[in-house]
Amino acid sequence: MNALAFANPLILFGLLSLPVIWWLLRLTPPRPKAEVFPPLRILATVLKREETPAQSPWWLTLLRMLLAAAVILAIADPVMNPRASSLNANGPLALVIDNGWSSSVDWERRLETANMLIDEAESADVPVSVTFTADTDNEPTAGTASAARDKLAAAEPKPLVPDRLRAIRTLQEALDGNPLGTVALISDGIAAPGDGDAMTALASFAPNDVRLYQGDGRGAVALTGATNNSETMAVTATRRDTAAPQQLTVNALDQQGRSLASGTVDFAAGSGTATAEISAPFELRNDFARLSVEGLATAGATHLLDDGFKRRRIALISGESGSDFQPLLQPLYYINRALSPYADIIQTNTADLAVAIPQILENNPSAIIMADVGRLPAETYEPLERWIARGGTLIRFAGPRLAAAPADDPLVPVRLRQGERALGGAMSWSEPQSLADFPTIGPFAGMPRATDITVTRQVLAEPTPDLAERTWASLADGTPLVTTRDVDAGRLVLFHTSAEATWSNLPLSGNFVEMLRRVVQMARAGGATTASAGSENAAATLPAYRLLTADGLLSTETSGVRPIMIRAGETPSATFDHPPGLYGTEDGFSAVNLLPPGAELAAFDPTPIGRAVTREGLAGGEAVSLRPALFAAAFAMLILDSLIVLFINGAFSRLPKGSRRRSGAAATGIAAIAFGLIAFQPHPVSAQEMPEGSGAKAGDEQILEHLDTTHLAYVTTGEADVDRISEQGLAGLTEFLTYRTTLEPGAPVGLDITRDELSFYPIIYWPVSANAPMPSQAAISRIDAYMRNGGTVLFDTRDQYSSLGGGGSTPNGERLQQILANIDIPPLEPVPENHVLARSFYLLTNFPGRYNGSALWVEARQDARNSANQVSSGGDGVSPIMITGNDLAGAWAVDQQGAPVLPTVPPDDMQREYAYRAGVNIMMYMLTGNYKADQVHVPALLERLGQ
Repeated sequence: MNALAFANPLILFGLLSLPVIWWLLRLTPPRPKAEVFPPLRILATVLKREETPAQSPWWLTLLRMLLAAAVILAIADPVMNPRASSLNANGPLALVIDNGWSSSVDWERRLETANMLIDEAESADVPVSVTFTADTDNEPTAGTASAARDKLAAAEPKPLVPDRLRAIRTLQEALDGNPLGTVALISDGIAAPGDGDAMTALASFAPNDVRLYQGDGRGAVALTGATNNSETMAVTATRRDTAAPQQLTVNALDQQGRSLASGTVDFAAGSGTATAEISAPFELRNDFARLSVEGLATAGATHLLDDGFKRRRIALISGESGSDFQPLLQPLYYINRALSPYADIIQTNTADLAVAIPQILENNPSAIIMADVGRLPAETYEPLERWIARGGTLIRFAGPRLAAAPADDPLVPVRLRQGERALGGAMSWSEPQSLADFPTIGPFAGMPRATDITVTRQVLAEPTPDLAERTWASLADGTPLVTTRDVDAGRLVLFHTSAEATWSNLPLSGNFVEMLRRVVQMARAGGATTASAGSENAAATLPAYRLLTADGLLSTETSGVRPIMIRAGETPSATFDHPPGLYGTEDGFSAVNLLPPGAELAAFDPTPIGRAVTREGLAGGEAVSLRPALFAAAFAMLILDSLIVLFINGAFSRLPKGSRRRSGAAATGIAAIAFGLIAFQPHPVSAQEMPEGSGAKAGDEQILEHLDTTHLAYVTTGEADVDRISEQGLAGLTEFLTYRTTLEPGAPVGLDITRDELSFYPIIYWPVSANAPMPSQAAISRIDAYMRNGGTVLFDTRDQYSSLGGGGSTPNGERLQQILANIDIPPLEPVPENHVLARSFYLLTNFPGRYNGSALWVEARQDARNSANQVSSGGDGVSPIMITGNDLAGAWAVDQQGAPVLPTVPPDDMQREYAYRAGVNIMMYMLTGNYKADQVHVPALLERLGQ
């Protein structure tokens, strides 16, 4: 290339006129002849004489000469590094043009370059073939220059990755073995899959000349992924040129294109990938519709987001609260750990489900997860069912409570058999089961089967014709592990094993995290809708809804685009048949982005072509015209010349007085305004007000006293005789505990379960009476919450004497059934011989009261809780419920003199003594929990350690 050339060189002959211009500028008119007029001689001595120079100053003349030269040179149009015409005329010209996503930045320069080459081919009278690498219907044919220009004018950038191999093969078929004169690759400079094969195929043409026209790489930055973390959004970016450090801004836009938040991506020198963090609240991040690199309007610099990207709000509910000192044993521990990176977790602040569930539904979560919840409060079923029907997802995990729940529970996807199935136990012929291969339908399709997962307990589903269709995962023996059922727009999902590691080791595996994540991703991101809609399929064929243009904008033009099949858990990438965009409908859509996650940009390498390649820049790049600069210089010199002439003529000799005022007054005014804004800025007002007075609230002394001293509590029934016996009975047990143990309880406390705080008392004695009013549902929910939080209720029907005649259930027993019908209780069993209750203080074989015929029922122990493998439950190993009919309070009751109030049946002082001992064991069991269990089972523990 020449360093400098002129588009109109003949204009340079105008420089020969510069001497003439110099002479004209130096020329002055002849002196006038002086005639002395006598009257003016006197005035000549008074007035100051102004002299006019005979010729202009040399420097002014030089300035005007330079101005004239600049105008002449500008008209001649000098060009730096002009492009030389060296097209090979021994064969056709083949133009292979990249019109992919990154070409939109310099598309006009690409068209200019292609038109320049077509003009040269037309001058050389050679055919021209034009091929685009991102066109779906591309049929290059050697033709005239005018046809090539028409095809070029109709072309436009496409939001796709160029397929050079496809374009070269199409060109190869069109040429049918004919040789090429020149191959011009107008490339975007970014490597694409199949480039090596494409250049090898191009070499087979044996062209006489190969040229590579490439721009400066602007816009070669792409977004390849986004992760919605718990606090921020992580956006991954890649770039082509890695030589220098680079800093870019990534904006998060809503559906209207408004910027909601932004982050900075910093590329280090030599690094092709970087990550930006966009900090925004959870609710604001869920409004993000797409991400865009500021200043780069390309499809690669835009990342579309859909409902699958949005973070779900997940509510967690458990059947028992668990122990904070043993977090690994809490029912929700593994669920929380699995979902925290992918969702925002809502945990209730109360164990009363009658209160907690309405609070959760007010937040409209995407999904609710229940871990071993059997019975729900009756008034919560209807709002839960409405929430599910409107698009909510309810995920349940099995456990002892669910196994004991009624079989007609409407909130399970399949009908369950009563009880659980034990695998591999001492009384079982079957072995623990592993997982079967995941079916090809459902969200777990494509997941590898984990061979190290075994299930030892599960709840079984009743066989039905559609059970296989509702099964997402099974055990090796074919029994369901995960089942589902669509309910209008919502979904029910049941894991037939527990959420902690007592029934299986599934929660300890990575499959548990992936399975939960996939199920949660199927839930609606914004929670239930206001109206029912069609259910979402695990795999659906979605039509194009909005398509991304090469400039990074969404367009409604979707004609000619095929629907795409998107399966749950899959991340589709753009192809020629499915360009990037949104697929689905306005009610729900999936995003298809240009580049797959983890993709990296690299420079295009034409070396596999096997011969030297001439590299040139795009038209309008290297060739720079100096005409604008010369005209600007001439105009500046003209302005300077005018100012000099005005100065010489005395235009600036007198200035107005106000023109030299200092600007101090303006500065003083600005400072005064700023001071006023600061001085009158309103002071922050605290939203909190100091309470009136400094005294303690009413009831604080009673609360502190109950916290400082253990009290035995009983439920007041409203019947004077029953409440009096309860108070006297607990008073007698309190006196016995003080005398025989180190525990010194305070006076017994009567409780109104509808109003009083229950959490102060480790155990509550409830004398069931059919004559007392039926407790309200709110009161029963409070008792249920108390039991979930680790408290224990001792129900005493006091009807053992009445049932000795063998006459079935008693009125008190029926009332107890009515109360427990709305409480989520675990499976129950009579106290076994080796139970901690029988050994916590005294060695007992039964638990008598006034009567000695009723068993004491407690929570049934699972294999994970027996003497061979002690594991704490929610109440630190303590049963949340005890049931007897022996009238314990009647045996404990004493008057003010310490004498028994009621006789035992039959009269027996030792029976009363054993009743007191039963009360002591119950209290020790309540207060010591797993500590006492470990002491009782020391031999078994030592035996296990020895093994």
